[in-house]
Amino acid sequence: MDVIEINLHDNPEEFIKFMGVIKNIKNFFVYSLIRMNECIKQQLTGFEITNNLKFGTVFTDHMLKMEYDRNRGGWQQPEITKFEKLTLHPAAKVLHYATTLFEGMKAFRGVDGKIRLFRPFLNLQRLNKSAEKACLPKVNKYVLLNCIKKLVSVDESFVPFTENYSLYIRPTIIGTDPILGINVSSKALLYVIMSPCGAYFDSGFKPVRLYADPNYVRAWIGGTGDAKIGSNYGPTIHVQQKAENAGCQQVLWLYGPDEQLTEVGSMSIFAHYINDKGEHELLTPPLNGLILPGITRQSILDLAKEWNEFNVVEKNFTMSELIRLHKEKRLLELFGAGTACIICPISEILYRGQIIKIPINSQSNLLYLRFYKTLMDIFYGRISHPWTVEISSEQYTLEI
Repeated sequence: MDVIEINLHDNPEEFIKFMGVIKNIKNFFVYSLIRMNECIKQQLTGFEITNNLKFGTVFTDHMLKMEYDRNRGGWQQPEITKFEKLTLHPAAKVLHYATTLFEGMKAFRGVDGKIRLFRPFLNLQRLNKSAEKACLPKVNKYVLLNCIKKLVSVDESFVPFTENYSLYIRPTIIGTDPILGINVSSKALLYVIMSPCGAYFDSGFKPVRLYADPNYVRAWIGGTGDAKIGSNYGPTIHVQQKAENAGCQQVLWLYGPDEQLTEVGSMSIFAHYINDKGEHELLTPPLNGLILPGITRQSILDLAKEWNEFNVVEKNFTMSELIRLHKEKRLLELFGAGTACIICPISEILYRGQIIKIPINSQSNLLYLRFYKTLMDIFYGRISHPWTVEISSEQYTLEI
């Protein structure tokens, strides 16, 4: 008998409301049931943490796949299968027109042994917003979350027992229609792969130097900078190479004639400074279409507003403003934030041939360290928090 597991603790009111609007409950269950095709014992690879574990290089034994076909009623039955290569038609739209989107999530094994996801519904909401921009089909977030939880439980041995390590989860949707032509794909594939990981940067948790060149732009108003789609990332690689050749670890993306700071690599950027009134202020650029609505970004803003100890603003921030604050010794911290790295302090900016040194080593009570510690405490269960979803929490089952 097939069983779908639904966690009522995630958001029971919203789920009940959702169930009430399902017009065809039988089709919903067919779509929801997970077909299992697990590895046999001889195919299991096993996993051990090593000091040189690089981000995105080791993968779990299993993956999730779910096909979409508009002519067959939409999303088909999800399947958890052994980790395997994909087979695509040479004319598949993803290979020619970059019709692809992805998400980045993590599972953490807490100090109590429980495995937790961090704010997964925000990731799945963003996935569907990216799908709108890419003209790819949306997926029911409850069904997908249930599938991801099941996948993590199948490969739970890959969730590291060591702090500062986690299991990175990469849901992806690609357009697979085997027809050349720039139009909406009638077929798609959703798949989820997972990778145990440690520090995102080879340097570990150390301050990085940024490369800021206004000749290069990551996103623009009216574009797709606020979506997590593949075509936003590939074109940035050659600029990243320029940064590395200049002795920098990441690119500081600027926009417009006033050189607004937008993002650091693929991370959100935050500035902590003393404003013109002598008050401490935390700033991050607004969600104006240029910026990806990061989950870590939102979490930092939420924590800062909850603490209510300093001003929190979302507004444009230009290089001229940064330089002025730096010269007046009012710039205290600059840091990036994202799922992969969590928090990334910034020590220097290479800008127009000059080095701007951020005085983080001369500061006490650094905010970035406080945010990092608080988030890590939530990730690993030292703080009980509603942002986390336990994989092992009590389940409500519907039998078909």
